[in-house]
Amino acid sequence: MTALASFRPALNIADLRRDYARAELTETDVDADPLLQFERWIAEAIKAALPEPTAMTLATADVAGRPSARIVLLKGASADGFVFFTNYQSRKGRELDMRPEAALLFHWIELERQVRIEGLVRKVPPAESDRYFASRPEPARIGAWASPQSRAIPDRAWLEREFAAAKLRFEQGEGGIPRPPHWGGYRLMPTAMEFWQGRPSRLHDRIRYERANGSWRIERLAP
Repeated sequence: MTALASFRPALNIADLRRDYARAELTETDVDADPLLQFERWIAEAIKAALPEPTAMTLATADVAGRPSARIVLLKGASADGFVFFTNYQSRKGRELDMRPEAALLFHWIELERQVRIEGLVRKVPPAESDRYFASRPEPARIGAWASPQSRAIPDRAWLEREFAAAKLRFEQGEGGIPRPPHWGGYRLMPTAMEFWQGRPSRLHDRIRYERANGSWRIERLAP
C-alpha cells in the first residue's frame, strides 16, 4: 500500500464547504482602469488588517511549458505594473529569462476575493533594485548573498555557515552591503486582470479586463 493510499484525513475534505455572501461586484461598480480597481481592493485588504495582504502566487513556466508556482510579496503597483524582487538565478528567475510572461494571484479569503493578473515581465532598472535592496533589513541583505536560491545544498548547517561568512565579510568591509548582481526586481505589465467576488450558491462575480487596441475591455465571466 502506498503512503497516499494509506492517508486517511480526520475529516472528509470533500465535505468542507463555505458559502460566500459578504459583497457583490458588478460592471458598474468597477473602475474603468483595472489598476485603480486593484488599488481600491488592496487598500481595503490592508485596512482590514489581513495577514500578508501583499502576498501573491507567482506562476511561471519553463520552455517546455511545465508550470511552477510560489508565493512572493508585492513591492510596488502602479500604472507601469506589479513589482516583486528575487534572486535572478532562482527557478523563477531562470524561467522568466526563458519565458518572460507570468501570472499573479491574490487571494483575500477573509474578504471572499481574488485578483488574477496575466502579463509580460521584464527586469526593473538597476537603480530601482538598488533602492529597494538598500531598504531591506541587514539580515535579509546578507541572506541574499549567502543563499543560492533554488539550488540543492548539503544541509541547514551549510546555509548558516555561508550566512555567518557573508556577515563577517561585510562587517570587516567599509562599503556596506551592496546589492548582489544576481538579485533584483521584476515588473509584470498586465495584459489581462480578473476581479473575483464570492457569491452565494457558487454564482460568483467575475469581472475581467483585457487590453485591446490600447484600452481595457470589460466583460463578465460565468463562474
